Amino acid sequence: MKKCNVLMLVAALGMYCGLAQAVGPQPPAAKEKQVLTVGFVKVGHLSPILDVPEAVKACNVEIKPIEFVRYADARTALLSGSVDISGIGPADLAIALAQGSDKLIGLTGVAASPKYLVTRKGVKIEDWKDIAGKRIGIAPGSAVWFQWAATLAEKGVPYNSFTAVNIQGGGTAFVQALKRGDIDAVALWEPFESQLVADGTATFSKNLEYSQSKAVGAELGLLAATRDAVTNKREAVKCFLWAYKSAEEKLAKDPELFAQTYSKYTGLPLEVTRESVKLINLGGVLDLEQLQRQAKTFNELGVIPKDVSGEISKVWDPSLLKEVM
Repeated sequence: MKKCNVLMLVAALGMYCGLAQAVGPQPPAAKEKQVLTVGFVKVGHLSPILDVPEAVKACNVEIKPIEFVRYADARTALLSGSVDISGIGPADLAIALAQGSDKLIGLTGVAASPKYLVTRKGVKIEDWKDIAGKRIGIAPGSAVWFQWAATLAEKGVPYNSFTAVNIQGGGTAFVQALKRGDIDAVALWEPFESQLVADGTATFSKNLEYSQSKAVGAELGLLAATRDAVTNKREAVKCFLWAYKSAEEKLAKDPELFAQTYSKYTGLPLEVTRESVKLINLGGVLDLEQLQRQAKTFNELGVIPKDVSGEISKVWDPSLLKEVM
C-alpha cells in the first residue's frame, strides 16, 4: 500500500511539474498598439519565431522582422537599438558586458542539442587524439566555437594539436570548404551539420561530443531584448515571449511540424530539416549559474578582456518568462 501511495505521489508530482512548465494564458491586449522590431536569425532552433507575428496581434502588438544570418550581427543590432528583441548566442551577454555595455537583457534560452565534430568521409577521427594534425574549420567567437574550445580545455587537449582554419560568414562557407576538401572536419551548427551528413559528404564523429562542458553546456542560443524595450515595451515583450513559448511548445510535441516549420523558416529542404530536428531539443536550458561559468571561462580562454561573471546577473532577467509560463 505504501509503495502504491509513493508511486501515486511521484506521478502527481510529475504531472504538476509538467503543468508548471506549460505556457499560460494569453496576456491581456494593450489599449494602444505597440510595435516590436524583431531580429529573425535564420537557424532552425529559432524557427518557432515564425508563428509569433500572427499570434501577438491578439495582444495588439505588431512585429517588424529583420533577418540576420549570424548571431554577431543580431547582437550588434540590439546594441545599437535597431531591433528590440532577437536571438543571440549564449556568450553574447558576456561579450557585451566586457565591452562595457549592459544594454542587452537575456530573457530565456531556446534549445539544446548534442554537438559532434562533423568529419569528412574518408578521414579518420574516432577519438580526441585523432584530431592531431587535422585541419578543422571553426567560426572564431561563435557559440559553437565556445563549446568546442571549452571542451578541449576541460579534456586537456591542446588547442594547437590541430590546425584551426578560421572560416568567416554563414554555415554555407563551411559546407563548401568541407566538400572541396580544404578541411578535414568542422565544428558547425544546424542545419549545416545535418546537411553534410544527409548528402553523404560527412559523418558525425559520435565519440567527439563537445556540448557537455561544464563551462559552456548545451544551450544553442537565447532570446534577448534591449533594456529600453524591457522597460518601455514590457507588455509587448511579455506577449512576444508568450507567443514564442506557445509555438515552441507546439513544435516540441510534433517533430514533423517542427521539420516543416524549420524548412519554411530557413528555406532548406525537408529531407535536411527532418534529420536536423532529431538532434534539437526545443526549450532553453540556460540559467544564471551557467552564464556565470561561461563568462569566467571566456575570460580564461582570452576571448573577452575581463571576467564579468560577477556582473552577468544584471543582464539576465527570467521574470518575464515566469509570468507567461
